[in-house]
Order: sequence, then C-alpha cells, then structure tokens
Amino acid sequence: MAQTAAPAPGGQVFVDSLVAGGVEFFSCVPGESFLPVLDALYGLTTTVAGASVRLVTARHESAAGFMAEAAGKLTGRPAVCLVTRGPGAMHAAIAVHTAYQDGTPLVLAVGQIARAHRGREAFQEMDYRSVFSSTAKLVVEIDDVDRIPEIVARALHVATSGRPGPVVIALPEDVLYASTSVTPVPMARTLPVSPSQASVREIVEITTSAQRPLIIVGGSTWTDQAGHDIRRFAETHAIPIAAAFRSQDVIDNRSESYVGYLGLGGSEQLRRHAAEADTWIVLGARLDDPTTDGYALIDEGRAGRTIVLTGDDAAQASQTFMPDVSVSCSIESLARELATVPAAPSDERARRVAELRREHLDFVAADETGGLPQIVRHLRDVLPDDAVITNGAGNYTGWVQRYFEFRRARTQLAPHNGAMAYGLPAAIAAAAIRPGVPVVAFAGDGCFMMSGNELATAVQHDLDLTVVVVNNAMYGTIRMHQERQFPGRTIATELRNPDFVAYARAFGAGGWSVDSAAGFIDAFAEARRRGGVNLIEVLTDPDQITTGARLPITASRKGWA
Repeated sequence: MAQTAAPAPGGQVFVDSLVAGGVEFFSCVPGESFLPVLDALYGLTTTVAGASVRLVTARHESAAGFMAEAAGKLTGRPAVCLVTRGPGAMHAAIAVHTAYQDGTPLVLAVGQIARAHRGREAFQEMDYRSVFSSTAKLVVEIDDVDRIPEIVARALHVATSGRPGPVVIALPEDVLYASTSVTPVPMARTLPVSPSQASVREIVEITTSAQRPLIIVGGSTWTDQAGHDIRRFAETHAIPIAAAFRSQDVIDNRSESYVGYLGLGGSEQLRRHAAEADTWIVLGARLDDPTTDGYALIDEGRAGRTIVLTGDDAAQASQTFMPDVSVSCSIESLARELATVPAAPSDERARRVAELRREHLDFVAADETGGLPQIVRHLRDVLPDDAVITNGAGNYTGWVQRYFEFRRARTQLAPHNGAMAYGLPAAIAAAAIRPGVPVVAFAGDGCFMMSGNELATAVQHDLDLTVVVVNNAMYGTIRMHQERQFPGRTIATELRNPDFVAYARAFGAGGWSVDSAAGFIDAFAEARRRGGVNLIEVLTDPDQITTGARLPITASRKGWA
C-alpha cells in the first residue's frame, strides 16, 4: 500500500510512480489535458544526452508513439508516450498496435475529460477501454487519485511480464489536479522462470534424434548473452539457426550456424529447407504470418515434423498452431542451460549446416540491378557492431534485411506489424538513448513522408543520426501487388516528391542526393564527418521493385539508368 507524504497533485504522483518504476524515456505531443504531468516532468528532464530522465517532444503523436515503442525494443523496459485525449490518442494508436504485435513494453498515457463530464459527448471524449481492448494487454482509467501508485505499478508489471506488450492509462484531468499524500509503491519484481531439467532433457533428446532440425529464433526478450549461448548450442550440435521476421539481431549473423531469415524477401532455398525440416525448435518466436509465408510453411511437411515451442508466454505464441511440445520459460535461462549440453553431432548434420550456411552467404553476396546491395553491404562493413539500424515498412526493407549483417542484440528496430513511418522516429529514440552509437534509418519515399517532419525533432534535440531515403517515386509494395493482380491498371501509387535535399536542409540537417553506390559511399562519409542529423536520398530504379523481381514499368525516371 502507498505510504503518505506531503500532499502533491496527481500529475506529480503519476510521474514519480513511473520514474520509481524505472521509466527513463518519455515522448509526447503536449496537450492541455495532461498539463500537471508535464509540470511534474519540469526539472527532471533536459534536452542534452545523458539525462537520467529524457523527454522528447515530437511533431505528431504517431511518431511520439513510435519513439516510445522503439525505446522499449531497445532497452527491454517500458517507455512512456504522453498524448492528449481523442485525436491525440487515435494518432498514437498505431504505436499501440505495433507494440502489441511486436511484443514491446510500452505505456501510452492519455489525457482524459474530467470525471463529471463523462457520457455527455464532452470535447474529445472517448471510451479508451473500448478503443484499445483488442490491441493492449491492459487498458485502465484512473478514477481515484489515491490509486495512482498502485495502478502505475500494475501497468509496468503487465507491460513487462510474460510476453511484453502495451498498456494504456487514461488520466482524467481532474484526477491529475487533485491532491494526494500517497507515494510510489514498489513494482513487482518479475523473476525469470527457469526451465525444468526434464524440459531441457526433452528438448535435447528431440534435437539429438532429429535428422534435419532447425532452430527458429525471435521475440523481444533476447540479450547478447542469450544469443551467444544459443549460438554455442547450435554450433556444438550442428543445428542451423534461422531468424523469424525482423528478428535478425537475435543471433550474431557471423555464426557458422546462422543460415538467414524467414519472411518477406527471404531466401527461397531457406524456405524450402524449413519446409523439409523434421524438427523445429522455436525459441521465443511467434510464428506469425510473415515468418511462415501466410502460415503455409507451418502446414508444409507438418505431418512428419516435431515442433517445440518455447518462450516467456508459449501459450500465447501457440495461437497460430499447436506445437508438439510447449515450454514456458525465460529464453535467457533456457539458452544458458542448452549452452552447457555436450554433443557429438553426426557428419551428415554438419554437412547440412555447412550447405545451408553456404547458400545463405551466396544469397547475401549476389549482385542485382542497381546499387542498393552495395550500399547496404558498405554500411555493414563500416559500421561498428553496436550500430542501430531502423526501418519502416515497404519493399525497400528487403535490401536491408538481405544484405545487412546484424551482430548484437537490440540493434534492429523494425516493426513486425508492417507500420510505415516507423524508421525515423525509431532512430530518434535510439540516438537519444544511445548517444555516440551510430544510428541509420532507412525509409522509402512514401514511408519517409509520413514522418519526415520529425527531422525537426531530431535537430531540436541535438541528435546524431542519418536517414537513407530510398526514392523510387511510388508506393512500391502496393504497385507490386497491383501489377500482379491488375496488370496495366495501376492507380494511386505514383508519388510526386519534394526536393529531399532542400527539405532536409530546411530543418538544419545535412542533405545529399545520389544515384550510385559510389555516390552514397562519399555522401555517407561526409555525413559522418559532419555529425548531427543528415539525410541521403538514394534515387533507385522503379523497375527493381524488390530484391528479386522487376516489374514492367515503362515510365522514364532518373536514377540507376
């Protein structure tokens, strides 16, 4: 139960409770409905790197939500997005959906009308329980100022326990102004659940008896140590490791057991090997639609395949299918146990791993039309292991996923739910949280224009990051589907873009436009020397719609001619 202290407004108690629970990153678009919360942050925050509590003011609530969601991905701890009621909450709803599908701890705090005004269709009134019930782990409205510490502690616990996810807290305006003498209550400590020895033995026995096993890794609770331990287990037991969709940073991609990623733009050879595998050891991953090619991969070869599903919330992860063995436990604990298991793998399994690894290296070494493969490989070669790569959604992401090499946990910030506009806000969060670490955001031209105004945020907060805008003057993914389904009848997908260099420089950022890999290499070197916020526009061939396909588009455009 909360203790008593000198009376303080509810807004102050709310912030104190969040900070006591370990929250260090806040994002917001300010609103009059939560002014007491903003006042409580006064004095706790600064705009310079290294502050214990950081508040980043965004230009749009969707971007503010993405910043907080990305901060949760990066740290494994909840970040808080503050938005006003009604329109502010709806703009931020996309981040709640992202956090829910990606398994990211997030707190969305929404200003709310005064309690006495409920049910009158007051200005910007909404029922947030109804709005967010399908995309949040918990939706709660604080009706009593004395319960703020209890509800905040519960919200932080729910956001981080089991499979992490978002919580939404509605804050009635009169509750924030009301006084109370309660103080923060300790947040429940969630201890990792270690697997039983029987569970470990069964996983090892299933793995040992398999002829064509495959480890599939994913999820949001990985650490460098867990990745190292699973790499050791896989290499010792001659088991190939595939990453689930946008989970490539789980395992050091230099491992001889790493054979690529499943999902959009992945290798068809790896997909075939996954379908032919007689055993899947699924570690933390939710075998979602993109990872399984619309669930088809689960069904192919299912009759002769054993599936072991493990994770912090294996019951929820099994929503897409029913595994043969389910183990709910901490991934880090399970990885530690598996790393100590000795083995003498067969020569045949060792040859299979070597074959899959060779196919993966061939896949990422292949040259294609245009310079994007060379650009991404250049970044792979010059960036340090801890560099953070972010992206939104679109066909352009295929080149990043295929050609970059991730080596550390929590260095790939990408939305599993396919949210456009994510890359730049995520890069802002990464640059604010990890000053001194290189941050590169990828965005398509359509993707970037949905949040490009946040360049102003990055400049205002004196951040260091580079945005790579892949410009093919279209909504490429939709154009691809139109060309397949309605050839010759494309509509609404061509884009007329601004001068991206002038756009960037208008915010005080550096700007370059290139149409070759050599031009990009020079521009990126200059951007690193300059420091601060920079944008490099990469003009691309619109016919090269994905990493492996061209379209019959005849319109003449500059770039990669």
